[in-house]
Amino acid sequence: GKPIWSPGFLPKVFQPTSIDGRSATPIDNLTRIDGMSKDQQRSQLNMLRLMNQKHQELRPHEADLAARLESFELAYRMQEAAPEALDISQETEATHKSYGVHQKETELVAKQCISARRLIERGVRFVQLYAGTNGGGGGVDDVPWDGHSNIGANHKIAAKSVDQPIGALLADLKARGMLDETLVVWGGEFGRTSDSQGSLGRDHNPHAFTMWMAGGGIKGGIRYGASDEFGYKAVEKRLGVNDLHATILHLLGIDHMKLTYRFNGRDFRLTDVAGEVIHELLA
Repeated sequence: GKPIWSPGFLPKVFQPTSIDGRSATPIDNLTRIDGMSKDQQRSQLNMLRLMNQKHQELRPHEADLAARLESFELAYRMQEAAPEALDISQETEATHKSYGVHQKETELVAKQCISARRLIERGVRFVQLYAGTNGGGGGVDDVPWDGHSNIGANHKIAAKSVDQPIGALLADLKARGMLDETLVVWGGEFGRTSDSQGSLGRDHNPHAFTMWMAGGGIKGGIRYGASDEFGYKAVEKRLGVNDLHATILHLLGIDHMKLTYRFNGRDFRLTDVAGEVIHELLA
């Protein structure tokens, strides 16, 4: 829901749009109401925008008002563009096969990866894919990475669900000449402990975990850092999430030291008071 998929410290105008890859209608309410033409809808939105802009002029510091104005315009644009962008039936059978669309174990992530590539091709600048439990339904996508129990069996299934699709995405981006300008970041927010928990499970481990990056200015074929012999703590070339964020922002052409937004009454840098660009990762 919105508490999870939010812009965080960023202004609400950057609120993301959630897309349900399991649904025949990935985005709700994309069709106009019966009897309304495109011109009628545009006229209504123009009038609404004029009224909202006058309202905002009296409250220039209310970021939520700017976000509301933009949300109406974004919804209108998505009515025209999103159905075509998310229609992966336009892709070739060879593409479907390479991603694993027709295999139960990989179908969901395969469709997500194809949709992501199509969105990037059409100018969407940030796409996040979620590969994990969806909280019900019984499909392979219900097997969580959060392996507090039966981690061996769970991770084997979860890894299989993403291995082919993400490999195909990287190959597809490279074949289309898009990989050099697309930064791909893969990972989660923590690792797993090296000792057991419950029924053959592992607990959360924020002290050592792995992420990988490809494309977009990243130096390929290297490993940076290492954990201790038990995989419990990072001991070699240790870095934190703020360092990762600083490096990602650098690759996007943004100086993290200057990226500041007001949140809850004070100015925040998105990397807070830490974070260094890891130049050894850069091509």
